[in-house]
Amino acid sequence: MRVAVFATGGTFDKEYNELKGELYFKKTHIAEMLALGRSRVPIRLQTLMMKDSLSMTTSDRQKIASACRLARERNIVITHGTDTMEDTARFLAGKVFDKTVVLTGAMVPYKFGSSDGLFNLGSALALAQVLPPGIYVAMNGRYFTWDSVTKNKTTGVFEEKAGGRKPSATPGSSHPLHARREKASSLGRSGDRCPLSRGIALKVSR
Repeated sequence: MRVAVFATGGTFDKEYNELKGELYFKKTHIAEMLALGRSRVPIRLQTLMMKDSLSMTTSDRQKIASACRLARERNIVITHGTDTMEDTARFLAGKVFDKTVVLTGAMVPYKFGSSDGLFNLGSALALAQVLPPGIYVAMNGRYFTWDSVTKNKTTGVFEEKAGGRKPSATPGSSHPLHARREKASSLGRSGDRCPLSRGIALKVSR
């Protein structure tokens, strides 16, 4: 399974100019991060833009949506600025179907030793491989559906939106092996009446 990774900028990919004390964009660090994390997942990396998410326009979001629709991969990760990540997720929900798209980012630039970027990228990459088709946000070790997420501007943490629906999708639920295990588990629960059910459950769960 190959995963498409689209870089769009955000704090995730910012550099620090020590002379001016400013953050700026140069190029994405994703390839370097994947190598550091010893990732063995086949990916196709493409930089769509390098922008602060507060500067994102409808045209930018349309470009992201088009890249997702045109991608041959059905599993996609998008690195994005955190300030308007939920806005882009909501936009994509009405444009991209039948693909698993996970948006992620960072509160601290990767080039800073205290960055959460590497952790978030790894989480998003894993989730993109197991979640069923849909638009998701992966931050702070959690994942959210596009319509249930919000960024707490006070704490800087992504959380479930008040009144939002909880993610109903179970990671891996669409995978055939998962389905067989679920079936075997069900048989095992009623195994008192079926002499073969316990054997089936044990065989599949290895």
